[in-house]
Amino acid sequence: MTSSREELAGEIQQRMVRFIAGVVLFNHAVSAKVGLGASDSQFMTLLQTYGPMTPRQLAEHTGLTSGTVTGVIDRLESHGFVTREADPRDRRKVVVTPSLQAIQEKLVPLYAEQGESMQAVLATRSETELRTISAFLKDAIDNAVVPD
Repeated sequence: MTSSREELAGEIQQRMVRFIAGVVLFNHAVSAKVGLGASDSQFMTLLQTYGPMTPRQLAEHTGLTSGTVTGVIDRLESHGFVTREADPRDRRKVVVTPSLQAIQEKLVPLYAEQGESMQAVLATRSETELRTISAFLKDAIDNAVVPD
């Protein structure tokens, strides 16, 4: 029995929602293990994805207030996950930089099992299937709607 295109699309959306929820809950659990809050891990993801950013850029990406952003940066800095440095182009600004050594030592081991599990799932797919999955995820990311 084959599903209609609409049923299959709905099934994919439901599975994506479940996958995202699982990832969010896992990230919250990892954050708690190292003494961080829920928003903190999202900042780490942003910094690892985009590289060093100003507090203003972090606020723009997250939609959080400047006060909340400062609190998150303070927590991350107190745990050694980020450093604040003067912006080389404008000394009035601060750039928040991820500490790769702290991330490697404190966070990577907590994600190792999840990474191995994902690699095992991906190993069951053909190269053509992997290209399709990769293209789908790229399109989903590129077309994600961010609330105002």
